[in-house]
Amino acid sequence: MTIVAARRYRDGKVVEHDLLPCLDKPGVDEFDWIGLVEPSSEELKLIQDDYGLHPLAVEDALTHRQDPKAESYGSQLFVLARTAAIGEGEKITYGQTSIFLGERFIITVRQGSERAHVKLRDQLEATPERLAEGPDFVLHAVLDYIVDGYGPLLDEIEEDIGDIEEQAIGNFPDGARIRRIFRLRRTLRHFEGIAEAMEEVAAKLWEVEQPSIDPRARPYFRDVFDHTQRAARRTRWLNDTLGGILQVASLLEQKRTGAITRQLAAWAAILAVPTAIAGIYGMNFRFMPELEWRYGYFLILGVTALTCAGLFYRFKRIGWL
Repeated sequence: MTIVAARRYRDGKVVEHDLLPCLDKPGVDEFDWIGLVEPSSEELKLIQDDYGLHPLAVEDALTHRQDPKAESYGSQLFVLARTAAIGEGEKITYGQTSIFLGERFIITVRQGSERAHVKLRDQLEATPERLAEGPDFVLHAVLDYIVDGYGPLLDEIEEDIGDIEEQAIGNFPDGARIRRIFRLRRTLRHFEGIAEAMEEVAAKLWEVEQPSIDPRARPYFRDVFDHTQRAARRTRWLNDTLGGILQVASLLEQKRTGAITRQLAAWAAILAVPTAIAGIYGMNFRFMPELEWRYGYFLILGVTALTCAGLFYRFKRIGWL
C-alpha cells in the first residue's frame, strides 16, 4: 500500500497514527487525513470503497496531466491541483495532487510530485487549534503549500532572465542565447496556463459555496487565490521581460549595424577622391591639366590630401567616424 501517512484527529490532536483502511468510521468530532503517493488503481479502489469516493474523481486522480479543477460529487468535493518545480535545463517538472474532501476525511493523492506533505503535516499538528477546525482547513493548507512552491521556481527563472538581460545589453544574443530565450518563453507560457487554472480553482472555492467546506473556511481560500494570481501576474511579467530583451537587443543591433554602415559610407566617400583623381590621370590623354608643369604632381597630391582630410574631419564631427 502506498499510504505514506494515515492519521485520525480529534480536537486537533492525533488519536490514531497508523490508520489503515477498513477501520471504523471517524466519530462526529473526528476526521481522517490519508496521504497516498502514486497508488495503483487497485490500491486506490480500497480507499474508494472505504470512504465512498466517486468513481469519476478516482479516475481523474489516477490520470496524469489533468488540468486543475474543483468538482462537487454530492456531499464530497474533489480538487485537483498542479505542482511545479524547476528541473534541469530551466525546465519545469509538473506533478499533480488530487484531494478528496468529505465532512470527516481528507485524502490526498500525489502523482509525479517530489514535494512531500510531511513538513506541512508537522506544522499543522504543532498547531492543534488549526486542525480542530476540520478537514476543510487542511484542504486550504495543502493548496497553500502547493501554491507557495511556485515562488522559488519563479525566483530561479527570474535570476536566469536577469543574467540574460545583462548579457544582452552589451552584445546582441547569439543563436544559442536566442534559442534559450524562446525555450524560457514557451516554458513560462505553459506555467502561466497552470497558474491561471489554479487561480480559477481558488476563486471557485472562495466565492462559491462548496460541499464539506464550512462558510468560516471560505475566506481562507482568498489567500490561495491571491497567491495564484500573483504567480500568474509575475509569470506574465517575466514573459514580457524576455520579449523586451529581444526587442532591445534588436534595436541595439540595428544601431550597431547603422553605425558600421555610416563608417563604411564615410570611408567610401573619402577614398573616392583619390580614386577619381587617379582614374582621371590614368587615362593617357596628351593634353591633361598641369601635365607639363614641374609641380603639377605635387599639386595634385596636395589637393587630394587636403580633400581627404577635410572629408575625414567632417565625418568625424557628425559622428560617422
